[in-house]
Amino acid sequence: VQLQAFGGGLVQPGGSLRLSCAGSGSIFSINVMEWYRQAPGKQRELVAAITSGGSTNYADSVKGRFTISGDNAKRTVYSQMNSLKPEDTALYSCTADVNTIGGRRHFWGKGTQVTVSS
Repeated sequence: VQLQAFGGGLVQPGGSLRLSCAGSGSIFSINVMEWYRQAPGKQRELVAAITSGGSTNYADSVKGRFTISGDNAKRTVYSQMNSLKPEDTALYSCTADVNTIGGRRHFWGKGTQVTVSS
């Protein structure tokens, strides 16, 4: 199973980006997908999560600005990030809790860099 995140880049404060993370390999079904971020010198932070049933939760720092969504059929999770702030600058990574032929597993994907700067 592999996860690959896309969509990062350089954006001005107040701008928007849409991240996507696609899972591939022997995934039977998805339980939870999450976005994490880590800025230099800071601890990794859970940004948002979504269950297969569509339940979501967000870090307080992104509520009202970020929206997580998922497409179970495409094994993909998205993060629409609006009103971006310099403090949102970080490496964003996705994770997936999935059911495979080997049982329930948790995977991390390679991150995508988001830089918010004027």
